[in-house]
Amino acid sequence: MTETFHGSCLCGAVHYELRARPKALAHCHCSQCRKSHGAAFASYASVRRSDLLVTQGVEAITAYPSSESVLRQFCSRCGSSLFWSKSQGEYADWISVALGTLDSDFTSPKHRHIHLASRAPWYDS
Repeated sequence: MTETFHGSCLCGAVHYELRARPKALAHCHCSQCRKSHGAAFASYASVRRSDLLVTQGVEAITAYPSSESVLRQFCSRCGSSLFWSKSQGEYADWISVALGTLDSDFTSPKHRHIHLASRAPWYDS
């Protein structure tokens, strides 16, 4: 049986389902993730694109190409960061989900902090 996880944005305009358990949980400290989330780091995990289903509010999702191959998606009404993905390369079939938007309980025994060289100078890890 496949696990299903549910998520939504802050205002509730966007709802989604993950039809697989998210993998590769990472807390990213790069400047783009910090700016996107307005926080010291952003926590993401990934699923195959085919395992993400937006069940409500697809029209409220806005995309921003933060680099040549990375597309960030967020709710145009409340600004919640939702997803990011690469359009090229090895992981083009995967999409990363902002874990703060999950409504279902999710835990992972394995996670990592990445891009620590770019961490905010005011954050002491």
